[in-house]
Amino acid sequence: MPRVAAIVHSPRYHCDIGRHVFPTEKFALVRDRLLAQGAMTERALLEPVAAPRADLLLAHTAEYLDDLDHLRWTRRTMYSELPLSEEIVRAYVFAAGGTALAAREALQRGFGVNLGGGFHHAFADRAEGFCYINDLAVAIRVLQRDHGIRRAAVVDCDVHQGNGTAGIFAGDAGVFTLSIHQEMNYPAFKERGDLDIGLGNGTGDEEYLARLDGALDRVWAFGPQLVLYQAGADPFVEDQLGGLALTLAGLERRDERVLEGCRSRGIPAAVTLGGGYARRLEDTVTIHAQTCAAAIR
Repeated sequence: MPRVAAIVHSPRYHCDIGRHVFPTEKFALVRDRLLAQGAMTERALLEPVAAPRADLLLAHTAEYLDDLDHLRWTRRTMYSELPLSEEIVRAYVFAAGGTALAAREALQRGFGVNLGGGFHHAFADRAEGFCYINDLAVAIRVLQRDHGIRRAAVVDCDVHQGNGTAGIFAGDAGVFTLSIHQEMNYPAFKERGDLDIGLGNGTGDEEYLARLDGALDRVWAFGPQLVLYQAGADPFVEDQLGGLALTLAGLERRDERVLEGCRSRGIPAAVTLGGGYARRLEDTVTIHAQTCAAAIR
């Protein structure tokens, strides 16, 4: 009998950030879409706990976490481009717990999907770009500690470079970071990961997929025991914060490249949703649901 992917979600992922381009309501909407499609049942959902401080400290400094705990507006928190409140910080801590849970479940089931997460701009010592806690880094560090993972890979297909993730894992030979992103987009100053592919404005499906195929060959050659797939809906042609030109069909093919590559090689994979700021929220939800469906089937 085939193993069934774990689906992780918490209502605490949603938080009030006021009028903002980041639609935090999308997490619940993706859950609802998957339920309506029959891709999963309510009973099958796993609800995470908040990541404990000991886990957060594997990827973040104590000084930075203290700023978040006490809601201090400092040089470490001020570049988040978000408000700072107890509810918002709690949402990010739960997302970190969710990605760690999805990764642990992936080791048993083959795939784990967090209907949230992917906050790849957070550095060890500071927030950036809508990201307070780097759940990808926390999850990998937890599995290194608790499950003996020696080689992990991050496949980051968000339109923006995963600068925080690259910074956290710089010099760690046990983690391979791939980021395929729009070069002329946030962040202005890129970090150096193991493999960074900066694409030109307006890159469409065929060029994107060809570049991704070559990049994935490098990932498979690394021999990861676990892949964290930071999908991202924002390479979509209608994304407000993106400048690539992928179609819905192209994004579906992207997901298949990554996830079927893991499946055919027997590599456990945990999926996070990442960014998505389409002019129509419906499109963002559709793209995220496509990604989840590719992991579930």
